[in-house]
Amino acid sequence: MADKVDRDLIRALAGLLTENNLTEIEWSEGDRRVRVVRSLAPSVVAMPQANAAYAAAPPAAPAASETAATAKDSFGKDHPGAVTSPMVGTVYVAPEPGAKPFVTEGATVRQGQTVLIVEAMKTMNPIPAPRPGTVKRILIKDSTPVEYGQLLMIIE
Repeated sequence: MADKVDRDLIRALAGLLTENNLTEIEWSEGDRRVRVVRSLAPSVVAMPQANAAYAAAPPAAPAASETAATAKDSFGKDHPGAVTSPMVGTVYVAPEPGAKPFVTEGATVRQGQTVLIVEAMKTMNPIPAPRPGTVKRILIKDSTPVEYGQLLMIIE
């Protein structure tokens, strides 16, 4: 028999999704796992899995803007200068609202230089350049939600 679903935990995680404009959040303790995912209309569904863990609805498809930008320039996550999001959150191109962006298209960057920030759970996470080079394309807009692994920028 599966463990009882902790509805209060699921509600709290769903609240964090909304509060932080996230699309996915995961919690685990011991052999229990709760993953809450939302698309346009938040929905939480708990289902027992083989390991008595809990999961939510499948993740949303990639944003149309990401797909279009990737197809347009034929850049992919496997590009050696691809800068991808290491987490789900909100991306910022500048250190604070109204400030000069970290980088612009055509700018020269050094390896390790902060090129973006991804906010997750009210924590600002600097995103470093994976290599030195020139910013070829910025594929996101300031203050937009991003998914784990989403292509953000290309440095050549």
